[in-house]
Amino acid sequence: MHRSATGDIRYGIVGTGLMGLEHLRNLQALPGATVVAVADPHPPSLEAARLAAGTDHPLEAFGDHRSMLEWGGCDAVVVASPNMTHADVLLDVLAHDVAVLVEKPLCTTVADCRAVAAAADGHRRAVAVGLEYRHMPPVARLVDAVARHELGRVRMVALREHRYPFLEKVGDWNRFNRNTGGTLVEKCCHFFDLMNVLVGERPVQVMASGAQDVNHLDERYGGERPDIFDNAFAIVDYPGGARASLDLCMFADASANQEELSVVGDLGKAEAFLPSSVFRLGRRADGPGGVAEEVVHDERVRHEGFHHGASYVEHLLFLEAVRAGLDDDHGAGLAGGGGVSLDDGLWSVAMGVAAQIAIAERRVVAMDEVLDAG
Repeated sequence: MHRSATGDIRYGIVGTGLMGLEHLRNLQALPGATVVAVADPHPPSLEAARLAAGTDHPLEAFGDHRSMLEWGGCDAVVVASPNMTHADVLLDVLAHDVAVLVEKPLCTTVADCRAVAAAADGHRRAVAVGLEYRHMPPVARLVDAVARHELGRVRMVALREHRYPFLEKVGDWNRFNRNTGGTLVEKCCHFFDLMNVLVGERPVQVMASGAQDVNHLDERYGGERPDIFDNAFAIVDYPGGARASLDLCMFADASANQEELSVVGDLGKAEAFLPSSVFRLGRRADGPGGVAEEVVHDERVRHEGFHHGASYVEHLLFLEAVRAGLDDDHGAGLAGGGGVSLDDGLWSVAMGVAAQIAIAERRVVAMDEVLDAG
């Protein structure tokens, strides 16, 4: 039984670790949203969610997601459990009449992404993937500049993330490729998604080079050493001739800007920087002296959080899609609730998988190969 389009939408959160709590805090700041339940098999994580919710907003707490779904008090579910659990959790969630937002990556394999997409076919409620980097204010301005053809035809996209190492997670699950899908899936699906948005096409091939050179080398978990890459380059080719590059380094803590994005078209160039939130735009006809610079903010944001307000905007858009589904009661066109569809999520994972293969096998990987294998 669902709320009307005018009542608060009741949310349940599956997984209350670092990102689960981040979603909770965003939803607390979002008018029209109420978190009513959480599910996590890790008692300290459940307790952390209770503390974050506060005594004025007590939560129903469950040791597993199936119990929360059977309880039936949610209109929408946010899946923020570890990557390797996404497929099983989503298949269970999609069997219920609830909207769902799943944290990136959609799944760790193309095959699992396809299974989830098949289960979602005909689902009546909004379904979205949490690739929120699209909504970071200067990045959103960059996407808008491309959409308005301010740069002309896009020819080159360059994305750089120079940052700190992977954070500690419950059970240290994010130290191993088998759990995350690999760094190029776990971390870089955001950037592969942005490439596709900025170019406006799906890619044809990926080449990459990467390694684990600095981070986690001395760590051991159950006698195993972590195997996740901490740096990589990737180049992605598109059918229309555009190309995109990714430069990732996870031992570059001493960086003024963690993300630097550049898009060059035949008419001009635009750049976005984070956390400075600077956006630059210049046209070839005006030369270097004509480059305009601004600091971009999104006035809608009520909670900055980990992602410069992007997660809040993600939830704002998703909430609109959830309400639209309740109004229409058929869900048509809601598979991309919040702007990021399961197909977007699948492609971002497939590109990461292709990059992981390219590194492991030292070769160019065609996207058809990865997609056909899935």
